[in-house]
Amino acid sequence: MKAKSLQDLKQIRAQLAEAEARAAQAAAERAAAAKKSRADQDLFTRAVGATQPLRAHGRVVHAPAPTPPEPLQRQRDEQAVLREALSDEFDASTLLQVDEHLSFRRPGIGVDVTARLRRGHWAVQREIDLHGLRTEEAREALGAFVREARRAGLRCVRVVHGKGLGSPGKTPVLKAKVHGWLIQKQEVLAFVQAKPLEGGAGALLVLLASPGTARLG
Repeated sequence: MKAKSLQDLKQIRAQLAEAEARAAQAAAERAAAAKKSRADQDLFTRAVGATQPLRAHGRVVHAPAPTPPEPLQRQRDEQAVLREALSDEFDASTLLQVDEHLSFRRPGIGVDVTARLRRGHWAVQREIDLHGLRTEEAREALGAFVREARRAGLRCVRVVHGKGLGSPGKTPVLKAKVHGWLIQKQEVLAFVQAKPLEGGAGALLVLLASPGTARLG
């Protein structure tokens, strides 16, 4: 700062003196604070006495177990398997036994099995009614039903698909598709048309592989 007159010079000197006074006061305050801190530390040391570091305790701190993820991906995978495993284009007509009553038995399954199934040798343990469902809904419902029945260890179930009387042209579209879907499920060993009192041409009695049996195919 350049002084233009004696008056300006006096003001500059006054400002410098004031700044020096403030700096000196700040330095004094810092010195007093440091002295008080040392005094407090000395007081604490005298009160506590001699100290030494703790020895290692040997404890192991385990990280918390991670929260198991929700099985959303597994559920999506199972739904995808259901959609892919049951084809609507599968032609089951050549694999069906058509005498007085329709039936199916997987290769290696004896004729006596379908005869006993028709006579009620195995009690029906669970039932699903697909009547009135759209094709997509019926396919996924049947796939899930067979899978859950297998997990539960069931041997004999009834599948109601209807007679197609309400379909256009009264053609049993769902009935034919159910035959194909069941044949594609390796858990299904055989099925026969139900007796008249159990649904007749609108239902099937289905025999599943026994619990613990490896899946066929």
